[in-house]
Amino acid sequence: MTARRRYWLMKSEPDAFSIDDLQRVGTEPWTGVRNYQARNNMRAMQVGDGVLFYHSSCDVPGIVGTATVASVPYPDPTQFEAKSDYFDPKSTHAEPRWQLVDVSFERKLARTIALEEIRQHADKLGEEFALIRRGSRLSVLPVSAAQWKLLLSLE
Repeated sequence: MTARRRYWLMKSEPDAFSIDDLQRVGTEPWTGVRNYQARNNMRAMQVGDGVLFYHSSCDVPGIVGTATVASVPYPDPTQFEAKSDYFDPKSTHAEPRWQLVDVSFERKLARTIALEEIRQHADKLGEEFALIRRGSRLSVLPVSAAQWKLLLSLE
């Protein structure tokens, strides 16, 4: 029996790694997550799960495409690289603290579904939806099947 597909929203700053970059490379390890809750979300991911690709820290933050989880979680190699911005001296190969998954490009949306537009649907998305919860800055967050459907219907 296969597990049912789950859904996620993953944020990236487009000047660091954009949906166009993912389209160009096809599949990319999602490195650099250094928040325990976001890491735990990635640990729960399974191959085939859906991803809403979200551009953050830009003029118009919002959902710009979809992707698919392409690997099981595995240790983020940047935690061991002393010259990396994501180096963690407390992490060891025997007990890595940080995980990642590979993400594969699916499609670029016809237009950005802007955060402001997403907020207009807060009542339908529910208060548990972390993207629009005040004070939440999670870079990897769960999305229910109903939220996935609603958000993509805004395209």
